[in-house]
Amino acid sequence: MALSLRLVLVAGLWSLVTFIIAGGVLVTLFQQSNIQALDERLDVHMTTLIGAIARDMPGKPERPSNLGEARFDLPLSGWYWTVRNADDPRDVVFDSLSLFGDRLDLIDTSREMPKRFYTTGPAGMELRVMWDTIGFSDGTTYLIAVAGSTSEVDERTTSFAWLAALTLGILGAGLIAAIILQVRYGLLPVTHLQKSLAAVRRGDAEVIDEDLPRELKPLAEELNALVKSNQEIVERSRTHVGNLAHGLKTPLSVILNEARAEDTRFARKVEEQAGLMQGQISHYLERARMAAQRRVIGVSCEVAPVLTRLTRVMEKIYREKNITITTDLPATLRFRGEQPDLEEVAGNLIDNACKWCDRNVAVRCEFVEMEGSSRDTIHLIVEDDGPGLTKTERQSALSRGRRLDESVPGSGLGLSIIVDLVGVYGGSFELEESELGGLKALVVLPGLKS
Repeated sequence: MALSLRLVLVAGLWSLVTFIIAGGVLVTLFQQSNIQALDERLDVHMTTLIGAIARDMPGKPERPSNLGEARFDLPLSGWYWTVRNADDPRDVVFDSLSLFGDRLDLIDTSREMPKRFYTTGPAGMELRVMWDTIGFSDGTTYLIAVAGSTSEVDERTTSFAWLAALTLGILGAGLIAAIILQVRYGLLPVTHLQKSLAAVRRGDAEVIDEDLPRELKPLAEELNALVKSNQEIVERSRTHVGNLAHGLKTPLSVILNEARAEDTRFARKVEEQAGLMQGQISHYLERARMAAQRRVIGVSCEVAPVLTRLTRVMEKIYREKNITITTDLPATLRFRGEQPDLEEVAGNLIDNACKWCDRNVAVRCEFVEMEGSSRDTIHLIVEDDGPGLTKTERQSALSRGRRLDESVPGSGLGLSIIVDLVGVYGGSFELEESELGGLKALVVLPGLKS
């Protein structure tokens, strides 16, 4: 997962959790505020009701009226009051007309119960009830209760919850957008460092740009030091390889000359073995050179110009065969290695195809993107319409010095050299049947798109 995506996801999740908690707290506070307002209204009605009863005392009170709330007179309106005998709460003295013959369900007031509670009223409404017992001077005691529907509170709370969710949602979207911009802007130096490093890897630059923020500048400096150290190691390796080649060349030449001067069995054996030594030394010195080149950071070359030049040369060399060489070489492909190595591989493949074809040779190159840009590859494919090889012959052809037809000039080292070179670069080399009827050579090498 990309670093920027991780940062945005973490910030987004944290913001989401924060907004959910904040929304819940706001809705709860709003609901509690509305319940408190409902309790205050009930308290006012309770005081008014007590005052109406107290006016008739002492003596038998009359039904209170005009308590300032018309809904007390509307049937099943959700607003109710009741006056009962405190000694026997089942004995109803007065009920509001809104109860419409029904009774207000009160809790057991003989116990220490809260003065405010919720109950289910007529028509299944949830009610908020406030009650108290009031004693008068004549010794009578009444239980007085006032109830109001919570539907208004619920509706207001629901409306506020939706409004809060919409507001917090818009705020959250704006915050996420700001986080994305912040992350993209904050990671621009990392993107710049990546591009600079890619330019070094492609060979377009020799050093990484160190014009970076304070946190990233030490990293760029260390990478440049690594590139420089790598180049120094490669140069020393090349120097040692060259010195070894020159140091062995003269003694071997002397041995060969001395052996050739004598026509004896021993001299011929010495000449034969010295020749083998010379071939082996040349081979492994070449492999050492290739390995040193492979470790150079930032070395690359364009594929199309190299292969186009090679096909033109082969058309001239084999003009007597009147060969047609078709190419498909994207201009954006680059080989992550040195140009002489690409020329060595492609030259051997195209030369071999021209040597064995009837009339047609096809050369193409494809880019294959792998997971991680450092493992991207190019596929070099060379095909011909010649006689081809059997599966056994294809396996044998990759052996060092193995020649399948002694009548055709050559040392037999071409394909094995390709195997060595490709192996040094961590690639692969395969021989398959071609759709043209002959042999198909497939080489996989490290590559990139420019």
